[in-house]
Amino acid sequence: MIVYDLSCEHGHRFEGWFSSSEDFATQQERGLVSCPTCGSESVIKAPMAPAVGRKGNQQQVNGPSGEGQGRGGNGLSNTPMTPEVAEAIDKLAKAQARALKDSTWVGKDFVEQSRAMHYGERDHAPIHGEATLQQARELVDEGVPVAPLPLPVAPPEDVN
Repeated sequence: MIVYDLSCEHGHRFEGWFSSSEDFATQQERGLVSCPTCGSESVIKAPMAPAVGRKGNQQQVNGPSGEGQGRGGNGLSNTPMTPEVAEAIDKLAKAQARALKDSTWVGKDFVEQSRAMHYGERDHAPIHGEATLQQARELVDEGVPVAPLPLPVAPPEDVN
């Protein structure tokens, strides 16, 4: 099971439990995901900060008041997103999902396969994967057509 922090267009935050990320998307498309507070069906996955404890050998960074910055001392806000921001993120996530629908995850082979397609060593096909900032700059400098994804993508083996 995957637990998502969800947010509706009115900024209400709540949890949803799904068997997979595809299950969430399917239920959302069918209008089965709604806000328990107001009933809105305009629901998106809210940004989540993982609760990662600090190492025992690290000092906690405190703000001017002597307390940690936000949740977990990370400076993040726990206030709801505005409806406009939630809607923009939802549209961006849906657009990225449509773009990646027919794309193949190639992981760490992304740079090599992008070059191979550019230089005619393999057939062109939509792919996505991993590259460092330096590798991406080198591809752009060579004229290889690449673009960063606006939202993070989990490798298929890491998705429940």
